[in-house]
Amino acid sequence: MWHNSYFLIPAALLAAAALYAVRTRQRVGHVPYPQGLPGRGLPLLDTAFLAGGPGRVFDTAMVRMHLGEQAVVNRAGLVTLTGARPYDAVDQAIHDAVGPTGSRELGPLRRMVMRSAAVQAIGDRLADRGLTRRPERLEHARKARRFLWQTMLLVAASIPVSLLLDNAGIPSDRPNLFIPGFLLFAGAVALVTTAPPKGRITPAGQRQLTLMQGTPWTPKSGVSPKLTGGAMLGAVALGGLAAAALDNQELGAAMLAAAAEEEAIRQASSSSSFFSSSSGSSSSGSSCSSSTSSCGSTTTSSCGSSGSSHHSSCGSSHHSSCGSSHSSSCGSSSSCGSSSSSCGSSCGSSCGSSCGGS
Repeated sequence: MWHNSYFLIPAALLAAAALYAVRTRQRVGHVPYPQGLPGRGLPLLDTAFLAGGPGRVFDTAMVRMHLGEQAVVNRAGLVTLTGARPYDAVDQAIHDAVGPTGSRELGPLRRMVMRSAAVQAIGDRLADRGLTRRPERLEHARKARRFLWQTMLLVAASIPVSLLLDNAGIPSDRPNLFIPGFLLFAGAVALVTTAPPKGRITPAGQRQLTLMQGTPWTPKSGVSPKLTGGAMLGAVALGGLAAAALDNQELGAAMLAAAAEEEAIRQASSSSSFFSSSSGSSSSGSSCSSSTSSCGSTTTSSCGSSGSSHHSSCGSSHHSSCGSSHSSSCGSSSSCGSSSSSCGSSCGSSCGSSCGGS
């Protein structure tokens, strides 16, 4: 029987990996503050995050500031604040990102606000009530499954190793290969049962969006009573800039261009990160990537100084970034936070979701 001791260490590692995978999968679906669906009463920016992620939150807030004459966006994509007081925390994040100069280019402003604490708090709030998933928990679940795969490979490798190490010529005294076979079967069952869900939005979140679609939606919360254009803001939050008929064509064109730029930067950063990791080379510049940081997540990674580097990126579990793969600049106050909720989604979360989606 001592020949079967070859399988003790692989069995212990497999059991630990299976328990870790089960635990992390349970945390993905955990809802700390379950509530009923708010129906068509969901706040404006919460709806924007649920439907399109952090990028949609910024787009909706900028349109709201335009309607309230708090900001002006010209054809070249330069945002100029008018000095009006911020309406909420996201407006304040835009003011802080613009800085004391009172004006800033739309693209960098969009990327900074998407990763601000105010936008991340929206994703966390949605995740707490079960409408979105936390992207850092999804990433933990994926890591746990990779560890489970590795332990199964170790169990499979222990079979020929045990036969090679065993020099006894008596067939009845050979290691019992039923043990590693059972372990591999148990590992396969654990892999199937711990598969993480796909997407940033939960089934409850999908039902919530279905309740708000169909007929034009006018938000009851998140819009100043003095502000007109509530239906337009509702269309932007639910369907994005392309689905809303903005009264200012320059504003729409500039914001669509900024969203396209963010998507191109994200894809370029994802491709750069893939080739860099596959070659095993390390970046010569500064890196502020984090496996748990994502749009819509409170777990953030500081981006450091505003200097650019050749391969600096602010990746998340969804590979969203704060800058291009050649000359990115995160800004001294930006952070690579989601989702999710969430890339999220939320970059976290998904974050699932596209952090720069409109």
